Amino acid sequence: MNYNKMVQSIIDIDENEDRILNIVKAKFGLKNKSQSVALIAKIYSESFLEPELRPEYLEKLMKIDREKGIPFRNMIELRKIIEG
Repeated sequence: MNYNKMVQSIIDIDENEDRILNIVKAKFGLKNKSQSVALIAKIYSESFLEPELRPEYLEKLMKIDREKGIPFRNMIELRKIIEG
């Protein structure tokens, strides 16, 4: 899954929000306000979103799902496999 596809959006923000974007841009040495918005979104996702909603979590789940497991029919059979 590729989550790095760039999309273009037109947004309406007030003067205070624009000022905040400029502050973030200056503080982190970003080239433009788009990078400010991206950084703010990244910080938000890392801080407030549940792990199962994060793209990297879904990617990890898909990787685990592709791994080959040990087939067993029941817990007794699995215990025999584990204990040798």
